[in-house]
Amino acid sequence: MGWKDAFEYMRGVAAKHGADTQTRREDGGLPLGARIGSVVKLQQSPFIRANGNGSLIGMPSAADARVLAVSQIKLNMAGGLYRYYLAKGDLDAREKFLQVFRNAQGEIAELMYCTQLARVVPETAEDQDAYTGVSGCGLGDPSYTLWREQLNDIGLDAADLDLIFGASDRLDYRRDAGDASAAFVAPFTGTEVRIDDAAGSQGLKQEMYFMPYVRELRDGSHEYLLITTEIIASVNGDTSQRGIHVDFVIGIPLEQERVVIQ
Repeated sequence: MGWKDAFEYMRGVAAKHGADTQTRREDGGLPLGARIGSVVKLQQSPFIRANGNGSLIGMPSAADARVLAVSQIKLNMAGGLYRYYLAKGDLDAREKFLQVFRNAQGEIAELMYCTQLARVVPETAEDQDAYTGVSGCGLGDPSYTLWREQLNDIGLDAADLDLIFGASDRLDYRRDAGDASAAFVAPFTGTEVRIDDAAGSQGLKQEMYFMPYVRELRDGSHEYLLITTEIIASVNGDTSQRGIHVDFVIGIPLEQERVVIQ
């Protein structure tokens, strides 16, 4: 959609012309007609079915039905990736977003509802290397395993874990990119610019290392584990607020007719 960096716009156009930045919207031209403040209506049946078949996806709630922020993610791949945040992950809340992939022909090729499972901070250089794949291993390996003990630690109750894991103590995901037989595929890299208001005066910019993993649920449908290393470049235009973290996000694909944005 050819966005400007919202912060460059604020410093440049507004400074030159003395314009009231609240009169100009920076959230136009998004797939499905979404804008900040839009109401998102999701059919519940895909989530009920996924949960019943052992998915880790969080159920949508009535409180998370409005688009609070929108982002465009420019990756080293054809097409465009967008996220419509229903919860931004501020304070103790976990991110929830609708992810839309528009192919090189401008068509919506994938629609996914995503809920954050966990966020970790890689504290050593070795951890950072692993989560960026710069050493040829780690993020980009053929598979990733979530262990029951790990999910115990993030607050899922025993009944939910019994439904998800059954008699096993692990969930195995396979890499959903590149040649399946390759020992390593470099993560997608790029930049996310998120704006938190229509004028683009609030938001963030961050560099990303991204790899999707996938597993089959009991009914043969798919659940995705999106692992993203995010290196914050600026928050509300302030470049001093830098940091790095890794988000583990669960996503399930949705058919477009099951989503209404108004």
